[in-house]
Amino acid sequence: MSYFFHPAAESEYLESIVFYESKRPGLGATYLAEFERLMRTICEAPHRNPVEKHPDVRRTRMKQFPFTVLYREHAGSVQVLAVAHHRRRAQYWLDRL
Repeated sequence: MSYFFHPAAESEYLESIVFYESKRPGLGATYLAEFERLMRTICEAPHRNPVEKHPDVRRTRMKQFPFTVLYREHAGSVQVLAVAHHRRRAQYWLDRL
């Protein structure tokens, strides 16, 4: 299974890479690598993670970075709805459904 981003989620993701790379060279690449590992795991078994919003939005956390990935299965793929920093307002991403 493959994944794709909601446009707003893709912006969050790219902004995070730029931010971490600006803090320390190579840290953006570390963020990118962790995100890719997480997405491979999600794509292998998307139902493994808990439901955040019924009926089909699920969540999982990154280990090294303070982000939660919210996603759902959509048309045979995984759609990333948000790459939410833990300090952001909860459920700000609901208008993306």
